Amino acid sequence: MKPLFTKPLLVYHTGLFVLVVVTGLVISQITTEYIILLSILAVEYFMLIIMLLHIYDKFMKPIKKASQTVDEFIKGNYRARVHHSTGGIIGELNDKLNVLARNVSEFKIQEQVQEEQLSTVIDNTQSGLVLIDEKGYIHLVNRKFISLFGGEYRNYHGYLYYDVLENETIHKTVQEAFLYEKNITHSFTQFIGVDKKYIEIIGAPIFNERNMPKGVVLLLYDITHLKKLELMRKDFVANVSHELKTPVTSISGFAETLLNGAMHDRDSLHHFLTIIHDESTRLQDLLEDLLKLSRLEKDDFKLVKTTVDVNSLVDEVLPIITQGAEQKGIALRTDVENEITFEAEAQLVKQILINLLSNAISYTAETGAVNLKVSDEGENVHIRVSDDGIGISEEAVPRIFERFYRVDKARSRNTGGTGLGLAIVKHIVDVHDGTISVDSGPGEGSVFHVYLPKNEKASS
Repeated sequence: MKPLFTKPLLVYHTGLFVLVVVTGLVISQITTEYIILLSILAVEYFMLIIMLLHIYDKFMKPIKKASQTVDEFIKGNYRARVHHSTGGIIGELNDKLNVLARNVSEFKIQEQVQEEQLSTVIDNTQSGLVLIDEKGYIHLVNRKFISLFGGEYRNYHGYLYYDVLENETIHKTVQEAFLYEKNITHSFTQFIGVDKKYIEIIGAPIFNERNMPKGVVLLLYDITHLKKLELMRKDFVANVSHELKTPVTSISGFAETLLNGAMHDRDSLHHFLTIIHDESTRLQDLLEDLLKLSRLEKDDFKLVKTTVDVNSLVDEVLPIITQGAEQKGIALRTDVENEITFEAEAQLVKQILINLLSNAISYTAETGAVNLKVSDEGENVHIRVSDDGIGISEEAVPRIFERFYRVDKARSRNTGGTGLGLAIVKHIVDVHDGTISVDSGPGEGSVFHVYLPKNEKASS
């Protein structure tokens, strides 16, 4: 709507008034009374014009400025301000509009910051998140969800969930959440490349203030790590049960045989008691290794570090290992650099040497050779144990540090191994913040490399 009073309209009216007066003077008889009347009318007209100009400057112009500022607010420009200075109620209105603009601007800034914070939290959460409205359209997916299912944000936003998500378990979860109006939990597997992931999905319905369903939030958790831990636990229990069963069965069986009369046969008595002794020793070794692993895996485990002299440590280990090597005719060679010292828990480093050398001797044929080399490599001490034994296949290499895993089960059992030696070595290396690797191939022997930091503090 156009304003009722503007300066161009005022000029137009003034011109029209002058034209009427002049025309009246031309066509009318000029008299003194007429001139006086026209003078009075002119004075009154110009007084009216002055009043209208005052009203325009005092009221109409500020209102127009305020109206323009409100138009900017409507467009979303909350930085607009009324700069026309005036007093009275109009000035108070302008001040309040400016205060309103500042408050709304601050509110929008806070809202934007909160949105950015919420978006950051949603995108960086380790759970996949999907927001679906009551019509089935996807309104939000986060970064974790995209990493699990691929694609980009635009491939999901604004689409019906069953058009862009092919997984039937997801469809079932959404439908049951809408149908039963309660949290629904399912699980499924998802392949990301060649990796198999275990996913747990929870569908939670969303309600409005009238308790009517307005949508569903899907939360997807990657529980692959938990599944692997569960499988490891089951395997561990099964393996421990199996490893304990053999010596316990042997001890029980031969003891029963002796009680049933075999004890009176001196040769049988000696033979059976030897077996019982060997099996009980094996059982004791197994329990000790399990206790070592348990100690290393405790959350509150702390290293008791001292200055370790490598030459002295090797001198302590060799008498323990030499006897087993000599029984098989294996040549045990050592090459240790002089004056190597580093910070570590001496007994645990000693355990590394014993386990690696014993393992090498166990898997090396008679008249073979086992070599130990320890060298200073700057920030690390390098322990190298090599043999010319049966070697390890490529597919078995990643598993040799698992508990109870044996490259050659028959050979390991015959030598009395518990199957925990390399697992213990791996844990000891880890708590020292070191690394361990192996180079091997079938029939080519094996080379184990252990790198232990010399001065860095080990983790708990």
